[in-house]
Amino acid sequence: MIATIQYNSRKLKIDLTQPLDISIPLRGNPTNVNAWYLEPPKIEPEVIDGEIITVANGAVVNFNTITFNPHSHGTHTETVGHITEKVYSINEHLKQFFFLAEVVTVAPEKVGDDYVISKKQLQFTLGNKKREAIVIRTIPNTRSKLTKQYSHTNPTYLMEDAAIFLKNKGIKHLLIDLPSVDKENDDGLLLAHNAFWNTSGKLRLDATITEFIFVPNDVEDGKYMLNLQIAPFENDATPSKPILYKIMD
Repeated sequence: MIATIQYNSRKLKIDLTQPLDISIPLRGNPTNVNAWYLEPPKIEPEVIDGEIITVANGAVVNFNTITFNPHSHGTHTETVGHITEKVYSINEHLKQFFFLAEVVTVAPEKVGDDYVISKKQLQFTLGNKKREAIVIRTIPNTRSKLTKQYSHTNPTYLMEDAAIFLKNKGIKHLLIDLPSVDKENDDGLLLAHNAFWNTSGKLRLDATITEFIFVPNDVEDGKYMLNLQIAPFENDATPSKPILYKIMD
């Protein structure tokens, strides 16, 4: 099925039968990707009056309860409410779901004991392109990202000037294949989060950050239409399923 999307003064065509899923699925076991020092998520059948509610145990339905944290356990999309005293709901503030996006691949730079993504790198990859969203894939890019345990590993992060650059460039939706845009332990400064959402000025309430994506290697760098799908949680963050569509020339 070919769909035509009006973007500014242009009409862009995408093939809805060819989605490129860049989310990480949530599993209820220790193989699930993880960060921030939490136990794995749980997906377990409810027990009522001593009966395990699964079809395999004689019930008429499967009836699982899921216990997880969206920030720790997989692909999630968050608002500025993640770092402000007032909790801004992702369900309330993300009201559009299709955006023109650029997929970029970045080799993190070594700075001291850290690996970082710099402003210079993003300037080079984006150039003069006008996009609403950026999808950052870091290298090396292996399938180990689907199950990696990130706690206490000091993962790659975004430098503050890189986040300021994206904000100034008009990027509204930042997607990255890391557990956070900030350093694992930065004494609570959260420099990239604060810079991207402009917490020292007018809050960017319509801007989002999506972390823990996985962009397969066969997805080429370039321009795509992004469908940022979320679950309707009244919370600062929600599990999400970002989908890319190639734009047909």
